[in-house]
Amino acid sequence: MTEPRPKSALAIALNPTIDVSSEVDRVQPTRKMRTRNERRQAGGGGVNVARVIAELGGRPELLILTGGATGAMLEDWLRKLPIDLHVVPITESTRIAFMVQEKESGFEYRFVPEGPEVSKENLANALEIVKRFNGDFVVASGSLPRGAPEDTYARMAEAAAANGAKVLLDCPGSTLRETLGRAPILLVKPSIGELETLVGRRLNEHGVGEAAATLVKNGAAEYVAVTMGREGAWLAGPNGILRVPSKHVVVQSAVGAGDSFVGAVVWFLMQGKPMEDAFRLGVAAGAAAAMTPGTELCRRDDVFAIYEAEAGRS
Repeated sequence: MTEPRPKSALAIALNPTIDVSSEVDRVQPTRKMRTRNERRQAGGGGVNVARVIAELGGRPELLILTGGATGAMLEDWLRKLPIDLHVVPITESTRIAFMVQEKESGFEYRFVPEGPEVSKENLANALEIVKRFNGDFVVASGSLPRGAPEDTYARMAEAAAANGAKVLLDCPGSTLRETLGRAPILLVKPSIGELETLVGRRLNEHGVGEAAATLVKNGAAEYVAVTMGREGAWLAGPNGILRVPSKHVVVQSAVGAGDSFVGAVVWFLMQGKPMEDAFRLGVAAGAAAAMTPGTELCRRDDVFAIYEAEAGRS
């Protein structure tokens, strides 16, 4: 008997970053502030999703648009990981994002450039890579670069679905609105603000689950996941609404928690697990990411320690 083919995933990062994080005692205007503990990481939604899948033991594919010296640095970092890389070269340089944590208050200050401008040819080349992917899951995550139409992810989702892949979507509001309803979506992960925009009203904690269920009922996606930090997380799907409480951990940084959630969900789905279990692992990964400093993502041992501890309580 032949072994079943391992499930595969393609993460899409059209606007990746080099994430630089550091610490300062106090943020002050005008004055020169000396930072310390500087860290540099490959970043951006789809890049982070692929890194988490690799951290958990998978070997994802990753599509990136990169250019300039910063793009070369990003590619060099990623090629050292168990990730199969698809690179579309662009003319302008890959962006650099900055995060500074003020130690006195614990606040994080994030500076995220809009990024390079891309051409129609760049986007057409990226779309061709999606069309050639014959795997199981495609994850469109993160912002679009300048020059990319708001329906870029919608066209990629259509191409992925035509090949039989399940699509997971985690992107900003205007792009989200352009994508939902255009192609079958397995899972969408809006923020609370994006969910309020989609349903057209403010939501209290209980209303989040109802609004997510309404999107499922209306066919926007098979599943809708909303993570709310200390308020826990909601999953709406064909089997109803699942509420998972927040995981109590010592928080060092909230950066990367959402991407860690998505990456863990995809990895567990690649193992053949049901969505509800993948959702729980995703919540554990988000909590594990909050335990790491700066722009670091979740660590495998932390993810499973949290997941197994919660499973033992249920």
